[in-house]
Amino acid sequence: METALLKDAAGKYLMNTYGERAICLARGEGCRVWDSDGKEYLDFLSGISVNNLGHCHPAIVAAIQKQAATLIHCSNIYLIEPQILLAKKIVENSFANKCFFANSGAEANEGAIKLARLYSKNKYQRDDRFSIIAMKQSFHGRTMGTISATGQSKVQVGFEPLLEGFVFAEFNNIESVRALVNEKTCAVILEPVQGEGGIIPADKKFLEAVRALCNEKDLVLIFDEVQCGMGRIGTNFAYEYFGVTPDVITLAKALGGGVPIGALLARAPFSDVFSPGKHAHTFGGNPLVCSAALAFVTELFDKKIAARAAETGEFFRAQLRALAPKYSFIKDVRGLGLMIGIALSIPGKDIVSRCMEKGLLANCTCDTIIRMLPPLIVSKEDCDKAVKILDEVFSTI
Repeated sequence: METALLKDAAGKYLMNTYGERAICLARGEGCRVWDSDGKEYLDFLSGISVNNLGHCHPAIVAAIQKQAATLIHCSNIYLIEPQILLAKKIVENSFANKCFFANSGAEANEGAIKLARLYSKNKYQRDDRFSIIAMKQSFHGRTMGTISATGQSKVQVGFEPLLEGFVFAEFNNIESVRALVNEKTCAVILEPVQGEGGIIPADKKFLEAVRALCNEKDLVLIFDEVQCGMGRIGTNFAYEYFGVTPDVITLAKALGGGVPIGALLARAPFSDVFSPGKHAHTFGGNPLVCSAALAFVTELFDKKIAARAAETGEFFRAQLRALAPKYSFIKDVRGLGLMIGIALSIPGKDIVSRCMEKGLLANCTCDTIIRMLPPLIVSKEDCDKAVKILDEVFSTI
């Protein structure tokens, strides 16, 4: 169906939660996509860090096809082989002892919030030890629980009253975190690299200090790696880059290679907090999504994809920084691996639209940050092409 007809149908039948959408993507392969009118684009958004191996990776496609013809879904009342194999692969390549599978990053973060509160309740037998310290400018999801944990008022307005028990510290400011700790605190949740907050990496010393504080006060340390994990910043897991091990990690986005899955990883004793009946999902960890995720993590871990992302990301950021002297409105190029933000002194929405017209897909966060999340398999040649398009767009401003 042509794009114009699809727009009309979307306006008639879909709730308008995403604003105006200019194109309809119909097909993808590797780092490229084609819209419903046949136009080709270089995809440097990757479904917002979902298609980390590019579009329609052969291993993921084959896993989905095979599992779809075998068993698509069954209840967690029964053992699910792909789920068990996926958990084994993740545990053997991480700090974690056990996994729980959900359907999204928000659900994974909901599980982490529940786990932290239940751990505190079980251990201290107190009803008032439930407060969680989160970070300003953070983003953890769109459920009532996760917008309550998100440090951005724009996602909370209109949904009050929020879930009780969240307070917000300044990111990369340990004194701000320490000042919020009291007898009611049970956990700290943060993103090692803030994504929706503007591509802001944590400071290693800050994470080390938070880890020490959590050890001292017996607080559960939760890393939200939904966007920055799974090879995105140049290591399999973001915590590995910083050398700071949390108690709990949440994953989603890239984990399924394009199909919806979230994961909650925990080390002992936190991995044994949930008992039967305390947490569950109908679709969480079903055979189809776990087969796709197993194919993804096998490629990621066994073929050292993260190391490639680190090398290409360093090259790409250097090329982008070379543009900065030409344009006074470029304030900074920041990020790690292939999680990159171009900070501007002007709004970025129109720039993203002009890039799309020229065949480059990116997006804008925090109004002035051009966010670039290309597939981890992207070539240096494609990075050069993206820089050329950006240069052409910037030169018209």
